[in-house]
Amino acid sequence: MSIKLRAAIGLLIIALPLGAQQQQGNANKQVYNRPDARPGVLSPAVRVGDMLFLSGVMGTIQGGGMAEGGIEGQTRQALENVKSELALAGATMSDVAKCTVFLTDAANFQGMNKVYREFFPTDPPARSTVAVAALVAPGALLEIECIASAHK
Repeated sequence: MSIKLRAAIGLLIIALPLGAQQQQGNANKQVYNRPDARPGVLSPAVRVGDMLFLSGVMGTIQGGGMAEGGIEGQTRQALENVKSELALAGATMSDVAKCTVFLTDAANFQGMNKVYREFFPTDPPARSTVAVAALVAPGALLEIECIASAHK
């Protein structure tokens, strides 16, 4: 048996259990979408076991476009959007364990924090905040993604 053939068989044997584990893991995955949602390239919320992962949300308003009011208006709308996505999966803001905030301008940190505190007045989740060059939506000043504990 050639070395190449032995290597290929070895990779196949190693890969088979990994594929089975992946399928088994997917049985625990539940995707949450709004009934009227257009098919897209991401799911707003995905539960795996007791963990709920939210895609990043921006301060977009229904019908399109960004909320008015600068960083405070967009932060408020983004967190309302987070709240809405959590509700789809039966969770609340108090279930949020970790957030990551992406700001297009670090100078907006204080304005974002002011509104953020309104949504997490006590025992706020762990959080990272980073400044980024740009976000995919025109006019977006921030994006927020969250991980929550979601008991069935």
